Amino acid sequence: MSQKLNLGWLGAVALGVALSASAQEKPADFATQVPLSLSGEGPWYRLELPLAVQLNARQTDLSDVRVFNAVGEAQAYALAREAASTRENRTLTDVKWFPLYTSADATERVPGIRVQSSANGTLVEVQPSSQLEAGEEVLRGWLLDASGIKAPLQQLILDWTSERDGFQRFTIEASDDLQHWQSWGEGQVARLTFADERVEQHEVGLPGQSARYLRLLWNSPQSAPALTSAQLQSASPRSLPLPLVWSQPLAGNSVKAGEYTWQLPMGLNVERVQIELSQPNSLAPVTLSGRRESSLPWQPLTSGLLYRLTQSGQDVVQNELQLSGQTVQQLKLVVDERGGGLGAEAPTVKFAVRSTQLVFLARGAGPYTLALGSATVKAANLSLSTLIPDYSAAKWAALGKASVEGAAVVSSTSTVTAAAATDANWKKFGLWAVLLLSVLFLAAMAFSLLRKPPVKS
Repeated sequence: MSQKLNLGWLGAVALGVALSASAQEKPADFATQVPLSLSGEGPWYRLELPLAVQLNARQTDLSDVRVFNAVGEAQAYALAREAASTRENRTLTDVKWFPLYTSADATERVPGIRVQSSANGTLVEVQPSSQLEAGEEVLRGWLLDASGIKAPLQQLILDWTSERDGFQRFTIEASDDLQHWQSWGEGQVARLTFADERVEQHEVGLPGQSARYLRLLWNSPQSAPALTSAQLQSASPRSLPLPLVWSQPLAGNSVKAGEYTWQLPMGLNVERVQIELSQPNSLAPVTLSGRRESSLPWQPLTSGLLYRLTQSGQDVVQNELQLSGQTVQQLKLVVDERGGGLGAEAPTVKFAVRSTQLVFLARGAGPYTLALGSATVKAANLSLSTLIPDYSAAKWAALGKASVEGAAVVSSTSTVTAAAATDANWKKFGLWAVLLLSVLFLAAMAFSLLRKPPVKS
């Protein structure tokens, strides 16, 4: 009991210190102010900060973010941010795979199957629902048994026999009972020979959900290759699973042939970059580098193969590069021109960062305003466990929601500040004018008195 009281007392002290630290701050001290709308139960509210709003901050770690109530009082708040390097425990598991056959002239898209499984749901045997004659069957895809993996699935890694080079495209579906299937989008792997080098892509991203079984059905080409390995990477989140948020397209500069640079609005922990491939049949091995500022040397971030190729009348596109989440403000892409390059003009890029969520304790009357954009204020955020006593995942899920009013329209106070500065300047000029006129008036009186003839006695 005494330990809980001590923890509560320490939390109250920390809350008081944080509020006193920002007590003198006012909304007008910040360059950008955004009105908030609230829904759900308080007194705590959770706001996912739109990237367009974050980019108005003056400090990379968002130390200059605040929330104010209707009378300009600062609210106690915490920031929930994930570090890419420590976000998850990842596990790679080899899984069993079972072939899915249809007849060569079958019109149905999904192969019918008969399944034999163990008591715990592990697949033992998968057979076609109807007997197929030798030479009639077509390998349409593969059924993967993920029943032994309890954590959310993050990535699929495949390998296949060497006689099937080129691109392999397939749909991905997930199920827990082999009866009801949910689409998980499309996957794409490739094995190519380029400039006497072998380029291979084995990994396919998954949506981070749990499933007992995965069904892969090939659509380009229509038949599946023979697999030699199937692995699933799962992750047990250590902290809150926050999504990625993408920027608007960013224009760049062409430094020289095959070399492009981009300047980000501020230093950001970039986790993915998407490069525009405007020309069909583009193939480009690339190396991406980054740095915090122009005075620092470029540091290699990642390399990969970008392509936009037309196959069977459809575009096959791979235009994303995955990064480790380190802070960069400048990016440089070097392209191996043997693939034909990406053109003279720098392509536009989009970058993705991990979502940042702000939780604040609503005190005083609304409406509430999000303010940011100050290079001088100090950090005033608390930890979640201090802001929310007995913090838990259940409490997080039950928090009220806050959102930016309108279509993430940022209302900048720069115009107001400029107008206030202009008004202050006019007042200053007026005061100097009054003082100058007073001095001139006094000087005229003194001159007049000096010119008067002395009074004769």
